[in-house]
Amino acid sequence: MEYSPRFRLLPTEEQRETLDWTRNTVRQVYNHGLYRFNQLDESNGTVKQRVTQIRDELPELKQDWTDLQDVYSKVLQTHIERIARNISNLGKLKKKGYNVGSLNWKKPRDFRSFTYNQSGFKLDHKSGPNGRGVLYLSKIGWVPIRLHRDILEDAKISEVTVKKEPTGAWYASFCIEVEEPEKPPVKSLSVDDCVGIDLGVLNFVHDSNGIVVDRLDLSDDRERLEREQRALSRKEYESNNWGKQRQRVAKVHSRMSEKKWDFKNKIAHYYTAENSAVFLEDLKIKRMLESPQNARKKAESGWRDLITIFKHHGRKNGCYVVTVKPENTTLDCASCGKSVYKPLWVREHSCPTCGFELDRDWNAALNVLNRGLSKIGVVHSEETPVETATAVSTDGGEYSSMVVDASRVTEAGSTALKEATRSVAE
Repeated sequence: MEYSPRFRLLPTEEQRETLDWTRNTVRQVYNHGLYRFNQLDESNGTVKQRVTQIRDELPELKQDWTDLQDVYSKVLQTHIERIARNISNLGKLKKKGYNVGSLNWKKPRDFRSFTYNQSGFKLDHKSGPNGRGVLYLSKIGWVPIRLHRDILEDAKISEVTVKKEPTGAWYASFCIEVEEPEKPPVKSLSVDDCVGIDLGVLNFVHDSNGIVVDRLDLSDDRERLEREQRALSRKEYESNNWGKQRQRVAKVHSRMSEKKWDFKNKIAHYYTAENSAVFLEDLKIKRMLESPQNARKKAESGWRDLITIFKHHGRKNGCYVVTVKPENTTLDCASCGKSVYKPLWVREHSCPTCGFELDRDWNAALNVLNRGLSKIGVVHSEETPVETATAVSTDGGEYSSMVVDASRVTEAGSTALKEATRSVAE
């Protein structure tokens, strides 16, 4: 499987100027290529053939546009070929019913990256202190890089994308091939190897083992964002002070995004590493966001991103990640299957038919587990799901859940979550 880890570049001031100049020059070449593409008639061939013709004009273009000689040729070719990929993607969207237009020229603020494909780069892990290295980029030189993970030491790198974020920070994304582990046969799975997860608003995650992970608290970041945004609104548009303040706003946005991305990846890694199968609700996000209740919390949760991240970590860790229908997971009784209506503010499930009582979200997680087991064909006990999928918590109370605060999810495979799992299983 292809994997694209991202690392922070630490260029000098001179290298920053060179990187910016290269990015802007590549942008102009892309715009020139798009201009030439619009000049060519369909009689000149398919989209790919016309783009190839424009790419072959680059050596002649360099004779008149001498600045292009200071940009690695493979970078220029890659971004001319990017026109064909962009047109192809627009065509796919059009087939799905989207109202798409044509490609537009890229403004300086809209074009943030350039790519070295197959050649023109080299990574040295050993130069510099621990956690640091240098990345060689042709026509730019050796750029210091922060290597916070050792995943690149034995990896075969096929391409490198250098990107400038709105904050002004530079990053390098490496496209590498990693071996995808084989998933265990479905017949070998047991209930103990699987977990159902209910995605909520009050609690971010509630699983069928009784573990609860609180929502990530971003209230301080949100308040700071409001202050910085008000300050930006008072600046003259596109003045120097406006540009500096815009970067401050971008840094707050970046910090919030990185917190949420890191939080979701740690949760996904933990569950896919500890289990052979993970079952999630396939939520209808658009319909949920259109409802008036808790719209901001729903949007901030990013459940669709979480499901995508779970699937990515499932491929990396050899774990099945399966989505099930979310309808009535909180209403149906996990013990007898009868539907028990309760408004959203009622957080306890109490079945009048069989007398089964449990936390509302925990009951939903058990229903997600049962639906997932049925979907992939895992044979499980005919006993109640609670008896086969859950146990007793540390406080001695039967069917009590273990709450894990979001701030305790400190690293992938968090010990907080592992301790909670052991204590619930005892």
